Amino acid sequence: MKNLINFDELVQHANHNGLYKKLIQQLNKDFLYANIDLDFDEDILPSSLKLILHETIYKLIQEKFADYLSLLYIIDVSEEKIKQLDGSDILKLSEQVAFLILKREWQKVWFKHQYS
Repeated sequence: MKNLINFDELVQHANHNGLYKKLIQQLNKDFLYANIDLDFDEDILPSSLKLILHETIYKLIQEKFADYLSLLYIIDVSEEKIKQLDGSDILKLSEQVAFLILKREWQKVWFKHQYS
């Protein structure tokens, strides 16, 4: 599996493999498990996905930190990778966490596709 370094590369890879809708479905499923009211349309533009996800993570960090931690646990984002991030700028932190979430969701989708 290719190591993706940014949002655009991840989306391009998902589209290339015809798995962008599966990525959105996986996101929706995990947000539902975390009891967070966010449901992406399967035809959402990547730019909108990035913006809404970033905004949602920012609000969770600011207003519902326990829900934020629960989401990270459900999605299975690496605790080590979260600890490596600089938490001094919450806006930047939320953007980086949103990418880590998408990256982990992409791994799940990719592995299911490869081994099913």
